[in-house]
Amino acid sequence: MSSEWKQRGKPERLERRYIFENYDSLRDFLDRAAELSEQCDYYPDMGFGKDYVNVTIHSEDGEETLADHLKEFSVKLDALGGFVS
Repeated sequence: MSSEWKQRGKPERLERRYIFENYDSLRDFLDRAAELSEQCDYYPDMGFGKDYVNVTIHSEDGEETLADHLKEFSVKLDALGGFVS
């Protein structure tokens, strides 16, 4: 998992902001993120503007900690936009 993800608690969640050069590259990322979400059957909270996307990955079903598959989802999301560190 990239160090750009911020881990928060109570309940545990991951947060990250992705910055893009232009709206077209942001839109492409959102389309690919939607496909990934369908494949993984997980839909993070996303909010976006002209050149950024904020993503929050929450623990599921009232769990206090993030499941491993959610941490793996963050890695896959980073790879979509070439944000791997």
